[in-house]
Amino acid sequence: MDIAELQAYGYLAVVVFMTVALYSYIYHLYKNRKDSDGHDYEEYSNLALHDDLADTPVNAKSHENEK
Repeated sequence: MDIAELQAYGYLAVVVFMTVALYSYIYHLYKNRKDSDGHDYEEYSNLALHDDLADTPVNAKSHENEK
């Protein structure tokens, strides 16, 4: 086994490891969408697309709790 073959096996191992790590991280993100308070922050992803003044806000604030 020469150095080129060893490098090829090492490259393959790194690529497989990084692929598994990437897919496990994506799964972790979608499994735990809500934080400890129960807020789902994925609804904030459309803020850049819906930023006109006439658009509805993401979190509507009620004026009942203001003092």
